[in-house]
Amino acid sequence: MHDPRVLLDPATDAVRKLARRGYHLDLTQLEKLFGQRTATVQAADESRAESNRLAKEVGAAAKRGEDVSRLREHARSVKTRVQELEEQHRQLAAELDEFLLGVPNLPADELPDGNTDADAEEVARWGEPPVFDFEPADHVDLGERLGILDLARATKLSGPRFAILRGAGARLERGLTQFLLELHTERHGYTEFSVPAIVNRPTMTGTGQLPKFEADLFRTGVADRELFLIPTAEVPLTNLHASETLPAQDLPLAYTANTPCFRSEAGTYGKDTRGLIRLHQFAKVELVRFCTPERAGEELELLRSHAETALRELGLAYRVVKLAAGDLGFSARFTYDLEVWLPGQQTYREVSSVSDFGTFQARRAGIRTKAKDGTRGFANTLNGSGLPIGRTLVAILEQNQQTDGSVRIPEVLVPYVRFERIDADGSTG
Repeated sequence: MHDPRVLLDPATDAVRKLARRGYHLDLTQLEKLFGQRTATVQAADESRAESNRLAKEVGAAAKRGEDVSRLREHARSVKTRVQELEEQHRQLAAELDEFLLGVPNLPADELPDGNTDADAEEVARWGEPPVFDFEPADHVDLGERLGILDLARATKLSGPRFAILRGAGARLERGLTQFLLELHTERHGYTEFSVPAIVNRPTMTGTGQLPKFEADLFRTGVADRELFLIPTAEVPLTNLHASETLPAQDLPLAYTANTPCFRSEAGTYGKDTRGLIRLHQFAKVELVRFCTPERAGEELELLRSHAETALRELGLAYRVVKLAAGDLGFSARFTYDLEVWLPGQQTYREVSSVSDFGTFQARRAGIRTKAKDGTRGFANTLNGSGLPIGRTLVAILEQNQQTDGSVRIPEVLVPYVRFERIDADGSTG
């Protein structure tokens, strides 16, 4: 969420910046709402001061034995006016907040123009995509042939866009999760959390999922409680500090969690319906960092390096792209996508997004900072996938398939799964 004064300041150039991401900022409406709210606050303060003055006058006149009936009547009318102005302020503040909650973050100037993944700017590559002397299979054919993936029974249980992993597949999922959590906690210094997968509306609003993306969420409830299934652990991890003030000297903070994630995938009808790429339910190890705005650039590169390390340890060929301004997520000001090579599709596909949100989320969630000299501000939040389990398994299966139909397991995962390959008949060895 934005400070309206910043958006209205010509130096911010908010209209042009937001136009880069396809959003039209109605400055006239914003100025009207902000002006009305400010005027109401001023009028309420003046009426409140008058009410206090009249209360003292009534008391003094009564002590002198004077007739205070007319003075009391005037005091009552002023008090009523204060109440009316306070109600007007609440309504105008709610209207202004509703307006501001719908305004996306300002994209960083260094991002390329455009609004699709084709407009992204490649900044790095690592590893060589594997070359096969046979036609590589995609992960669905591989998984079903090996007996570790069952999409048909998942559909029977829950409908399309769900998956079941069995045997070596389930063990690989568990081992990959454990490897990623140990990597980020033991080598990268993240604190691991176990967090709720169901949260309330303010929590979803704090990170920017609400109100704009309600159609993408799974909503539930208990009695009269409105609750939402989280689309990513970013939501509960970031909001751990909602309405709190963090000592600036304690920053940066680095948090991680492995959670189930739930997305309705509204607007993606007919896209990636095959396999594990785009599911309603999937698991992900998430990385979240809190810092001061001055350190945001360093923290973004550090976070990116942590996600890249996970891919390199797994031996997966990937590339890094800088998203175009019009392709950013609602809350992000800058995003790197890490795209892993999928032989079954003969293309790179996004496996991790690493984003800097500036103070956008912190303003929405009320996450403040205080320096030792008393200087106050808002925290800078960042997050990245480190990594999603399903999409990473897709890359492991496809990049490590062998001529004999088996799949080789990355060396770093062998201590966690206790097998080196999945043979063509589904056995392990």
